[in-house]
Amino acid sequence: MSLTDLPLLGMLRTRMHWHQARQALLAENVANADMAGFRPRDLAEPSAASTGLAASVGGDGLARTDSAHIGMPASAGPNADPRRFKGFEVRPSGNGVNLEEEMMKAGDNQADYQLVASLYQKSLDALKIAVGKR
Repeated sequence: MSLTDLPLLGMLRTRMHWHQARQALLAENVANADMAGFRPRDLAEPSAASTGLAASVGGDGLARTDSAHIGMPASAGPNADPRRFKGFEVRPSGNGVNLEEEMMKAGDNQADYQLVASLYQKSLDALKIAVGKR
């Protein structure tokens, strides 16, 4: 088994690919900010099932180890972000792109990508130290 076949590295790779695709979509939104009738699009976050995590994770991101555990309301979960709401501002031309919102999303996406890339590199470095290659 190769070092890069580990589940942790696979999840980090999947997340980096998702951030790359989202950046392209956000750039397309900004590029079409003046096109009549254009509606901005965004990618949905990758689910736990698609990244290979356990299926016992609830909507709030916490694992349920007992059916008697009380879950958090969906609006108070760790994925709830008040800055990420669906905008309803549409210009008379039918264009719904808000440049400020798109640029905030692009900045957040870039920071998240850099974090995941750093985690990937640090994980590889730790594995190399453990194997004795460094």
